[in-house]
Amino acid sequence: MTTPNQKFKQIQLYLEAQLARVLASPYYQKLQAMPPLQRWATIAGLFLASQLVIFGALYLIFGKVVVIGFLASIVAGLATGFGALPALFFRNISNNLFNSMLGAAAGVMLAATAFSLLVPGIGFGNAVWAGKGIYLVSFGMLLGALFLHYADRQLPHVHFDAVSDLRKTSFSKIWLFIVAITIHNFPEGMSVGVSFGTGEMKTGIVLAIAIALQNIPEGLAVALPLVGLGYNKWRAVGIATVTGLVEPVGGLLGITMVTVFQPILPIAMGFAAGAMLFVISEEIIPETHGNTGDRSRYATFALMFGFIIMMILDNMLG
Repeated sequence: MTTPNQKFKQIQLYLEAQLARVLASPYYQKLQAMPPLQRWATIAGLFLASQLVIFGALYLIFGKVVVIGFLASIVAGLATGFGALPALFFRNISNNLFNSMLGAAAGVMLAATAFSLLVPGIGFGNAVWAGKGIYLVSFGMLLGALFLHYADRQLPHVHFDAVSDLRKTSFSKIWLFIVAITIHNFPEGMSVGVSFGTGEMKTGIVLAIAIALQNIPEGLAVALPLVGLGYNKWRAVGIATVTGLVEPVGGLLGITMVTVFQPILPIAMGFAAGAMLFVISEEIIPETHGNTGDRSRYATFALMFGFIIMMILDNMLG
């Protein structure tokens, strides 16, 4: 039976082979031969052109809401990189501060799951099948939890509750942790997309803010161990940012799916809620209560504070 480390090694070898192909391509060689200013201007131009094509196509095919939803999922994903920025100045932070950040993130996600996914999902379900909304959303929740359970089993990674130890452990385990963060970012991005698929901007914006806030401590959890291993600080921040950029993929899938197939909206909202609850219960809360004493108590109050702030924000935007 293939162990997680063996799977990770296979993935690493495949990625290294693909990277070698890119580095050996004539287009890359030509780009590297350019003066630095011209090279970066070319990269920026290609990036802007690609975004113009993507956003233009989305607008023409699906309309304004899809474009805004995709952009919101990008911003939420980039918050992972923002959260990694303290790694430029610190090699470590206190357990109380880090676990308070995680606790607040869990509270924000719980409130967003309840008020921006489950409640409106039940309402949409009742509109499609009278009186059946709660069952449709519940079915979607189970699907979302089972999806992450299956992804956890199939993809090599280590769990979030090992994050403190990862700061003192091996290169391979840290990368397995990064894989775990990436796995969980996909359904989070999908939840943003699905919420915009309701056609209500308020719901989508609230959830995008919640995901962005939750991504901040995750970015720090990725960057600090890499800096501790001797990685270049900016490279560590870059890697943390990349883990969040899987969210726009999930966001685009979620918003286009529910826009095209409107009747599945309550199931999709339940799916996103179930996936987020799985992450909160499986990864975030266990990490904040790994030890007894003040560490867990700080996290508990931070969770309540994050929940209240998100609840107030949802009410204000409503």
